[in-house]
Amino acid sequence: MSSAVIAFLLAATFVTATISGVFGMAGGLILMGVLASIVPVATAMVMHGFIQIVSNGSRAFLLRKHISWAITGRYALGIGAAIALIALIAWRPTQPMVFILLGLTGMLVWIPKSLVDINVERKLQAELCGFLVQTLNTIAGVAGPLLDLFFVKSQLPRQAVVATKATTQVMAHAVKIAFWGWPLLTLLTAPTGDTMIGLPPLWVFALVVPLSLTGTWLGGLILDRMTDANFRTWTKWIVTATGAVYLWQGVSLLLAAPV
Repeated sequence: MSSAVIAFLLAATFVTATISGVFGMAGGLILMGVLASIVPVATAMVMHGFIQIVSNGSRAFLLRKHISWAITGRYALGIGAAIALIALIAWRPTQPMVFILLGLTGMLVWIPKSLVDINVERKLQAELCGFLVQTLNTIAGVAGPLLDLFFVKSQLPRQAVVATKATTQVMAHAVKIAFWGWPLLTLLTAPTGDTMIGLPPLWVFALVVPLSLTGTWLGGLILDRMTDANFRTWTKWIVTATGAVYLWQGVSLLLAAPV
């Protein structure tokens, strides 16, 4: 991995951590696309999971007094069911499919809220949220817009929404790392090794931590200055624009692929 790519990766980590600190999900969607563009899919999934655990974990810690632990616990039950399903899945998406899935995930924000009768605070819906979000997050790398659908009709204030989603996403990305990291570890430990997986040096992962923490802190300051209405409006348009770019990129790669 060249020094230019590493510099770009570190800058993307800081910027997307700041965005996630404000909106709770848009940064992860952007970062996943950046990583999928410069490294193989499995490597992108593992790196994204690591960065997002740091980003979401720090965000959850900074906003810890706002976390809904009741919802988080119920969400974890859904993750358990998702793990049972994921364990049976042998299919892993190619780079074009990752971009298409990311793009379609971004478009979920346009589902009319009047047609969505789900609320993470209702009976069994936090569990359903955990199951669906974990499954999509593991396969596509990101599931923020789907997660958001379960929170839009809740009565939680914006700080509680961001804090609780961050806590659930720490768990979700840990499962994703396990799913994608195991075959990656097999390649790394093979007798001949595999130099094409694109993992950066360990010191890059060390630098990711303070950059992600700083971005999360800065995002939290911006969040405190926003209104609930602006928070939801900006989230929708940023995610939509990102999803549109990914759909275009995924379809372009698919059409360009040799038959």
